[in-house]
Amino acid sequence: MTRKYDDRNMMAIMKTHPSRKEQSHERIVDVAARAIRRAGYRGVGVADIMKEAGLTHGGFYAHFASRDALLVEAMQQAGRDSQITLSQAVERRVAKGHSRFAALVQAYLHDMHMERPEQGCVVAALASEMTRQDDAVRDEARRRVASLVEFVRAALPAGTDPDQGEVVTATMVGALQLARTLGGAAGRALLAQTREALIHKHQPSLDH
Repeated sequence: MTRKYDDRNMMAIMKTHPSRKEQSHERIVDVAARAIRRAGYRGVGVADIMKEAGLTHGGFYAHFASRDALLVEAMQQAGRDSQITLSQAVERRVAKGHSRFAALVQAYLHDMHMERPEQGCVVAALASEMTRQDDAVRDEARRRVASLVEFVRAALPAGTDPDQGEVVTATMVGALQLARTLGGAAGRALLAQTREALIHKHQPSLDH
């Protein structure tokens, strides 16, 4: 039997099957999102990103108006990826009986995020470089910071001053950056000390 489709049905079908160009675009952004967390803004070289994505260098401008446009999308993707990963880690700890705040601190300041920055927070990966970027990239960087602060604020214990969201965020991001600089046992010790200090300050009655 021949199946007929009107224009509306055809549009719905087309939307559920990304075009080859859309698939290529997503692949470029995925590669750049990993690179930007691993090596910072300088780690997103157009030629290297296109090569890793399995595409030609010359095809870049069919997808992006500029390298900055790619950086913006890469930050957005990296932010989504890291927040999903962090949320999942928090929920696993909450399911085991941890408070949401303790779970957040433990998950964010996990040793793995010191040793594998490409799996960690995009803000921690880029904060020291953000102010040196062009306006569009800096604007997106500010949105990434604001999103992380809101995520942290939502996990604060009941009755905590919401302004502590910024303080806790700054403490965690800074600790993770310093731990990566120190590396090894010294870095892991710093993360452990910061976890202990934050949880003790905001939930001193917890046995963690």
